[in-house]
Amino acid sequence: EEQSPDYRDEVLPPSITARLAIEAGVRQGWDRYVGPKGDVICLDRFGASAPGDIALNNLGFNVDSLLKHARALL
Repeated sequence: EEQSPDYRDEVLPPSITARLAIEAGVRQGWDRYVGPKGDVICLDRFGASAPGDIALNNLGFNVDSLLKHARALL
């Protein structure tokens, strides 16, 4: 938000619309970066009780699930 528009366009070129944000937290704020054709994978819930890697896997934060989601954007 504090960077110049030129810098933002250099980091996130407008011509690249297949954008995916992966956030092990809330979605809020990511839509402005992924754009209308991108998507956000996030945790919109609370209360999973397990070791971190097991909880994340059960919530869909695993390589296979994330790759499937990313490929769907292409």
